Amino acid sequence: MQSVVNGTHQNIERMHQFIQQAHSSDVQILCFPEMNITGYCNRDAILDCAETVPGPSSDQLMEFANQYCMTILAGLPEKQSGMCYISHLVASPDAPLGIYRKFYLGPPEKKLFSPGHEIPIFNDQGVCFGIQLCYDAHFPELSTRMTASGADIIFMPHASPHGTPEQKFNSWMRHLPARAYDNSIFVLACNASGENCAGLTFPGVSMAVDPSGHLLKKILSDDPHLMIVDLKAADLEHVRSHEMRYFFPNRRDGEE
Repeated sequence: MQSVVNGTHQNIERMHQFIQQAHSSDVQILCFPEMNITGYCNRDAILDCAETVPGPSSDQLMEFANQYCMTILAGLPEKQSGMCYISHLVASPDAPLGIYRKFYLGPPEKKLFSPGHEIPIFNDQGVCFGIQLCYDAHFPELSTRMTASGADIIFMPHASPHGTPEQKFNSWMRHLPARAYDNSIFVLACNASGENCAGLTFPGVSMAVDPSGHLLKKILSDDPHLMIVDLKAADLEHVRSHEMRYFFPNRRDGEE
């Protein structure tokens, strides 16, 4: 999705179009890129877009979730108690709003944002999932902790600029399949696309990886797009039912 910085109303209208499109295809969980509600930037201007949660945008997100009977993951800068977090919201029908706050901030983000201190796992639509935001995905231990807490899926919304779609995809292929393979989980990543009208351009790209580390689907385009992928319990069972494929239970966790 293309999101313009400080264009929250416009961005939510674009979100609504994707939500309607996803609803017509019976999508159950829909994940948007990092800070898609307000647009992403790492300059002081982003602080003017920050909202409290609950707040206007999160209320709208909950309305969409209930109206379309769909779980929606979407992001914004969240202000709370004098701090500002890069947050991703989990809006599910008839359920409390969930929040993930970016745990590992990129170096340019540290001057503006505070890191999150919790690693929540969300249980919805019959599956457990975690969320990692862009820079988070470079730290293997975060995926390990989420898997140890029961995650079957990790959604990885990005706002990662520069380069072509092919270059971004090749970059992701260095580490995202490893997160899936090492932990026997699904990994789904999506990136912002187009110009944010605040000095950054994003190359788009979406991809899904199965618990064996194999690429399920990809879209290499900097145009806004909706990628739909079916995640099958049989793919998890294929790995987790075989003691020589399923490594995670044999971790020793630092014991002597």
